[in-house]
Amino acid sequence: MNKNNDLWQGAGRRIHMQEVGTRDGLQAESTFVPTEDKIALVNALSDAGLAKIEVTSFVSPKAIPALRDAEQVLREIRRVPGVVYTALVPNVRGAERAIESKADELNLVMSASESHNLSNLRMTREQSYAGLADVVKAVQGTGVAINVSLSCTFGCPMEGDVPVPVVLEWCRRYIEELGAGGVTLCDTTGMAYPTQVAQLTQAFRVRWPAAELTLHFHNTRGMGLANVIAAIDAGADRFDASFGGIGGCPYAPGASGNVCTEEVVHALALMGYDTGVDLPRLLTAAGQLPALIGHDVPSQILKAGRRLDLHPLPKDFAEMAQRAAARE
Repeated sequence: MNKNNDLWQGAGRRIHMQEVGTRDGLQAESTFVPTEDKIALVNALSDAGLAKIEVTSFVSPKAIPALRDAEQVLREIRRVPGVVYTALVPNVRGAERAIESKADELNLVMSASESHNLSNLRMTREQSYAGLADVVKAVQGTGVAINVSLSCTFGCPMEGDVPVPVVLEWCRRYIEELGAGGVTLCDTTGMAYPTQVAQLTQAFRVRWPAAELTLHFHNTRGMGLANVIAAIDAGADRFDASFGGIGGCPYAPGASGNVCTEEVVHALALMGYDTGVDLPRLLTAAGQLPALIGHDVPSQILKAGRRLDLHPLPKDFAEMAQRAAARE
């Protein structure tokens, strides 16, 4: 960590928080959240000041029925200037649907691990790359931005560690060969740890200082926030997170929710970083989730409140104080 106290305390440095709960979170739920409620959630997150919102996913409705209303949601949300509205797309048809629905950015996904890519996408990594290259070619000239999310960059639940040179080579191919404007390094299964995060973040920044780098962590083993702080110290300034801490990976047993948006925002604000997020509004949005998805959510801030959300004194406090004084 940096020894300079101003840097350690953030000193107003801007950190861009990118919400993925309405896609990554809701797709993992068995309960279908009504379309009008999805739209209301995205609108609330926009009002809370998130820099980017991954609104939905344009995959087959048969594959992810929870997001079968992708077009309607993306078309009917209220757009706030300065907020980027992105959508996950798996292929050219998905990209066409997203563009027709006015997505600002397309998020393309493959895994840095061959085993996870085959399990998750039913394709080899080279087959995924070829398919996503077709998507990039199909959207050229539309003005829609391209981001590539590389799953399992910090470890694969079937293969173990994924070598850093392998991760960087896939980054190179997308940035230098296909012209992707941004890359997200994903800790899909919560295997990342702080020193590993710092090493990969620094290596990426040295190679592509102008590229938009996002880190995507899960809190499966309780290291999500520590990994965020390690990445910030190594030069990262963009993070995916999920309000309520909802989310997970169906092909990674035990890979519980994404790092929680309100927990990260709360911690970074205390350290002096500027996330641009209105925490009370974010908490209000996250507080709607249990009723919508039918169960509690992992967020500790929803349960315990913010650090200085103080409690009232006991009703008999004055009497207790008098008795204590009398005993003295």
